[in-house]
Amino acid sequence: MTQKLNIIQVLPALESGGVERGTLEVARYLVEKGHRSIVISAGGRLVEQLLDEGSEHLQWPVGSKSLLTLKYIPGMRQFIQDNQIDILHVRSRFPAWICYLAWKTLPAEQRPRLITTVHGQYSVSPYSRIMTRGERVIVVSEMIRDYVLKHYPVDRKRLCLNYRGVDPARYYHGYQPDSRWLQDWYQSYPQTRGKKLLTLPGRLSRWKGQLDFVEAIAEIRRHHTDVHGLIVGDTQAGKSGFQREIEQRIQQRGLQQHITLTGHRSDIREVMAISAIVMSLSQQPEAFGRTTLEALSLGVPVIAYDHGGVAEQMKAILPQGLIANGDQRQLITRSLAWLQTKPQVPSQHPFQLQTMLENTLAVYQDALSAPAPV
Repeated sequence: MTQKLNIIQVLPALESGGVERGTLEVARYLVEKGHRSIVISAGGRLVEQLLDEGSEHLQWPVGSKSLLTLKYIPGMRQFIQDNQIDILHVRSRFPAWICYLAWKTLPAEQRPRLITTVHGQYSVSPYSRIMTRGERVIVVSEMIRDYVLKHYPVDRKRLCLNYRGVDPARYYHGYQPDSRWLQDWYQSYPQTRGKKLLTLPGRLSRWKGQLDFVEAIAEIRRHHTDVHGLIVGDTQAGKSGFQREIEQRIQQRGLQQHITLTGHRSDIREVMAISAIVMSLSQQPEAFGRTTLEALSLGVPVIAYDHGGVAEQMKAILPQGLIANGDQRQLITRSLAWLQTKPQVPSQHPFQLQTMLENTLAVYQDALSAPAPV
């Protein structure tokens, strides 16, 4: 029987997003394998699911960027000792500093193996370097691996490429929501009935490309009046001004009846499944881009700017969906062509959830089998 491990994952919060959902997937897998799974965060809407799936949660706001957060260092150190933690897996920078300072001040023989995951192209600085201090450093795409090697003095052998993955039982080719969901959807958004939906998922942020999307919808509707645009994602604290800017642009273009901002949706799978095209228009390269992969897995075509982890997915699954970064003309032309003739999205691809989970546990076990650094 495999040794039972005590594993902590640490991140700022459990509200929404790819990092958060990946944390839950790993936590659920660890429980299924008989390990003890603990997550430390400031809490959020996903905590209930985490607990229901058998993990424990410590509500410590270790992602709060304040000197007061340093008070959690002694508690973290004590918790690691009392619970004989085997793996300390950190997924964000400020929590990584709290964990590292707690970990480093433990006696060497009491330290768990320290794992970090680099989820994005953080600003290059001594502050960000903490994410490369893990005994094993998981990178979520080739782009992120190249970024780490370029900017930090890291031994390549410590880097572990582990692409995110989707569950084929949940995101399968040709999935369609049931009639009850559709009824609820059209009751909430009657303006979308009978329309070809073009969808941009992602938190409202200037670099995510919502303004590019608005401009594209304005042009596409000149040729296809049955098109409706969906901007699906929440507005983070401090971003309400940008949401107003998007709404103003929609109004300026006379699209109030033709673009809908849905806010956060926990049913993004269903929304993408009823879409004609899903778009990824991030102006900065995404580390991976989870919703892009989910849409492709559903068989929904994706048009994406050609950079970052999204480009790595697209090249493996639907390369004809790639367009030059910021190229509005290409975006419009490709959309019009696909509205006329839908491209065939392959039903198989290499980015599987089970692979990601097995690789994560393998990283843990590899770290535990190596001599502990002094």
